Amino acid sequence: MRALPALITALALAAGTAACSAAAEDTPDGSGDTPAAPNSSSGSGSGAGGVQQIATGIDVPWGLAFRPGGDALVAERDSGRILRLAPGGQPEPVYEVPGVAAQGEGGLLGLAVNDDWVYAYFTAADDNRIVRFRLTGNAEPEVIFDGIAKAGNHNGGRIAFGPDGMLYVGTGDAGDTGTSQNASSPNGKILRLTPDGDPAPGNPTAGSPVYSLGHRNVQGLAWDDRDRLFATEFGQNDLDEINLIEPGKNYGWPDVEGEGDTDGGRFTNPLVTWSTSEASPSGLAISGNTLYAAALRGERLWTVPIEGDGLGEPRALLEGEYGRIRTAEVAPDGSLWVTTSNTDGRGDVRDGDDRILRLTPDE
Repeated sequence: MRALPALITALALAAGTAACSAAAEDTPDGSGDTPAAPNSSSGSGSGAGGVQQIATGIDVPWGLAFRPGGDALVAERDSGRILRLAPGGQPEPVYEVPGVAAQGEGGLLGLAVNDDWVYAYFTAADDNRIVRFRLTGNAEPEVIFDGIAKAGNHNGGRIAFGPDGMLYVGTGDAGDTGTSQNASSPNGKILRLTPDGDPAPGNPTAGSPVYSLGHRNVQGLAWDDRDRLFATEFGQNDLDEINLIEPGKNYGWPDVEGEGDTDGGRFTNPLVTWSTSEASPSGLAISGNTLYAAALRGERLWTVPIEGDGLGEPRALLEGEYGRIRTAEVAPDGSLWVTTSNTDGRGDVRDGDDRILRLTPDE
């Protein structure tokens, strides 16, 4: 996979702050613009190079996953539609997940691809659940895991296949903080499942899907070239986090927000924290020795160098240029794709929102 270190020098901007209420709930505006054809013009509006707008008019994009052939699948949170976007092509609806009950932060959320199966995490009438399906044949999706409590917020939703071939799932506490420390609840956890949805072999507790616990609302999952799992997590009032995830570890919520173990080494501290006004980190991607964290409230893309066993000083890209940024994924060609999230009821909608951007290193 191609690294993107030149993005840091080509696009880095000074970090600032963005004022938003940490307590506000989503109130989706129901925007249903038809996805527009890609715009091949480059430039970020600040004189920075290496940014290409490739799709506009998408209704609350959330999940983003690439298929082996190089085309992308994009989940629209509120409509329940999945769009396919081929390189140089136009967004095309290819599937609508039945039973999506979009409300607040819930709806069609994360996507993952495994061979010819597409996996989707979504909010249904009674819970959050994971299904899988093929895009051909119009077959009904197969529910592989359900019973994840839902709420107006803290639904988690990111899913990704790890280097071990297992499906990792980031969940939220659904507003009930006690679930995060309850090992019997799937909420407030990172889960590790087989592709069929069963608890993966080798999990910390045999027969349990729980891989790590003590999370508030996991939003991003990514692995480095040493197969180490990192995750982004929303804080409450003070600190957002990036954590190095290790099996069986407890990340402290609700006893701890950010750093500060109050229980004699029981909890694992984050590697990076930000104030909530600077981040609300959602999607996470890693290319080479750089970690990319999409920031919603902070309206920027954070880059964090991977340095040995830790992380270096974060720097901000695209600050304030495109509004809220939800998802970041590395494409098969090594470029970085990011999605905006201004039509989600919290952002300031701009002409053309929401959009997909492609970031490339300087040649």
